[in-house]
Amino acid sequence: MSEATIDKQRVAESFSRAATTYDQAAAFQRSAGNNLLARVPASLHASDIVDLGAGTGYFTRALSQRFSHPVAALDLAEGMLRFARQCAGPEHQWLHEHPRWVVADAEALPLRAASQDLIFSSLALQWCPDLGSALREARQALRPGGCLAFNTLIEGTLFELQHAWQDVDGFVHVNRFMPADELQAVLAGSGFHDWRCDVETHVLRYAQLSELTRELKALGAHNINQGRPGGLTGRARLRALTQAYEAFRQPEGLPATYQVAQILMFKES
Repeated sequence: MSEATIDKQRVAESFSRAATTYDQAAAFQRSAGNNLLARVPASLHASDIVDLGAGTGYFTRALSQRFSHPVAALDLAEGMLRFARQCAGPEHQWLHEHPRWVVADAEALPLRAASQDLIFSSLALQWCPDLGSALREARQALRPGGCLAFNTLIEGTLFELQHAWQDVDGFVHVNRFMPADELQAVLAGSGFHDWRCDVETHVLRYAQLSELTRELKALGAHNINQGRPGGLTGRARLRALTQAYEAFRQPEGLPATYQVAQILMFKES
């Protein structure tokens, strides 16, 4: 995403508002994140770990269980971190004893140089106006041999919704995501010693379009582009959108496609 199409304050506010509804609507997000976590090499010994874009703390807890070490939870949305801390169960008492819930920007990490073994970030870095800057910050914070494991949405995500809106009014109603070739160029120029990138396609199915739009709102992931049309969407416009989206209907329901780049990057030893 470019600086012209994203507002970090809007991102933080949107996800903070969604804190209490996020987990109920986040099955796809958990699936994508679990696939990323499974890619982290079993040979990686990590004691200093960051969950970047921690949200409600789902992967903060998963990382602590896998590596048996405390995990620092960083997120741009203060409301998400506040909710995550409230929900930490007794089996994660160290989250209360060692408060490491930090409001932080991925492009300006509050981490010492060469202080981390693993930085894990699931479906968060697509909200950075300058992904290259976030990668440089992560590389600086990693120890030699350290790993940045992240996934991000790329172009083609929610293309059905994008095309349906184009048929209705031509305005930008769907968040824009980086094309795959542009992502590859950013990764190649990031200064990491070694990296790999695989793209997964996830197709979710809905009986009605309203189920998808409610889910996006519950996740805090509805349109946050600058320049989107202001005011409430009228009933006539929603009827036109529903009709346009019906062109994509399949026997299993209305599809919503997500393109997820799963990426591992390693700092030189």
